[in-house]
Amino acid sequence: MIAVIASVSNPQAQRLDGTRLWARAGFTLIEILAVTAMIGALATLAIPKVQDAVEKAKVARAIGDIRALQTDLDGLDSLPATLGVIGRAGVTDPWGNPYQYLPFPSGGPPAGARSDRFGIPLNTRYDLYSMGKDQSSSGALTSDDVVRANDGGYIGLASRF
Repeated sequence: MIAVIASVSNPQAQRLDGTRLWARAGFTLIEILAVTAMIGALATLAIPKVQDAVEKAKVARAIGDIRALQTDLDGLDSLPATLGVIGRAGVTDPWGNPYQYLPFPSGGPPAGARSDRFGIPLNTRYDLYSMGKDQSSSGALTSDDVVRANDGGYIGLASRF
């Protein structure tokens, strides 16, 4: 048996052969690099999922906002020229842009109104939509736009319409 020269309370106790009885506490560089690599791999998998969830939440909020605006507009006898008339002038979509509202005063969609891929106008009384993540839109549907179509029968992403 190897005898110990120091007492148990001495952290520098050594054996008779000169080796330390207790190793120093801490992590080696290899252990730290391994843990860092694992955390990086997990983050690489998690970040896109979180970003997708945030984007879906923004779309859900835009859908809810458009439904609320539609309820306010459909409760009126005649369509206002702007959303400011119903007290919604400063309402912005989740991407920070104002909602797009275009009333059709003649009772039908004007030439150049937003239409589906077959050229059929989306609505007969008014257009109401968000330009979506890319913050741009055109007369045709842009896939990331959140639209009101079929006179409120559909509210959602244009790519799913």
